[in-house]
Amino acid sequence: MNGNDRFRVLILGYGEMGHAMEHLLAARHRVHIWQRHPPAGTQPLSLEQAVPDSDFIVFCLPATAHPEVSARIASPLAQSDALCLTIAKGLDHQSRFPAEVLGDTCGSARVAVLYGPMISEEILTGKPAFAQCGASTAPVSQRVADLFSSTSLMVETAQDIIGLSWSAILKNVYALVFGMADALRLGDNVRGFLAAAALHELSTMVQLQGGRTETPYRLAGLGDLITTATSAGSHHHELGGRVARGDYSALTGEGIHTLAMLRARPRFDAGQFPLFTLIDDCMHTPQDVRVRLDAFLKIPCSSP
Repeated sequence: MNGNDRFRVLILGYGEMGHAMEHLLAARHRVHIWQRHPPAGTQPLSLEQAVPDSDFIVFCLPATAHPEVSARIASPLAQSDALCLTIAKGLDHQSRFPAEVLGDTCGSARVAVLYGPMISEEILTGKPAFAQCGASTAPVSQRVADLFSSTSLMVETAQDIIGLSWSAILKNVYALVFGMADALRLGDNVRGFLAAAALHELSTMVQLQGGRTETPYRLAGLGDLITTATSAGSHHHELGGRVARGDYSALTGEGIHTLAMLRARPRFDAGQFPLFTLIDDCMHTPQDVRVRLDAFLKIPCSSP
């Protein structure tokens, strides 16, 4: 490959993040796009042919789609050295995070995650974005960082796939309560209190799952939580606000699905985490949000 065509990249999914990944990578790499339902008149891309001819396979698909698609590419993937890189921040129907699914299907040695504050709309306008890449070994995460070198996405490398995954997944849950508080006009002091409470719980959850203590305080956790909890275009912030205003229609999103999966297939004792429990209660039985939130804010805090 020449300097302007360094890697062969296959992007799975062409929603907002699929477009953003194409924008970041197409100028320097050979990029192909696979869509489950390609536009009419478009020749569909064959996964079986595209996968062995790829250096990177970027999953810009919901977590729930990872089991089916990864099973479909497992055989052709064995014919190559391609890395599977996922940006999905949710759980599948067995409460597995995306890297778990890909590891079970394709082998953990070729799986990496990319999480952090990287809003697709900002990427598409050339604004800076930031992420951490987690992989099983330093060379794998460095290879992903090389993929995005000289782009507007700045990538840190790490080996804590578990911590990065749970930080990214749970921040969508905690972002909901910021939307509730803002819709109820509870003020900036409450926002600061919620940030501290959310990070404390998130850090404990990550450690219980086997992640590193410091991971939630970096880009995939704190950085992305602030972005999702304060961005005017944040879907999860809007969902929380909608519930606080008494609008219970169309409550869908990765955070909502995560709550449902953790109720059905718990990965930890949610009763240990008062803020997480409050959010789950408000989204599962969306009523009396102001009363519930006021009651939580009056609970005395103890330092960890």
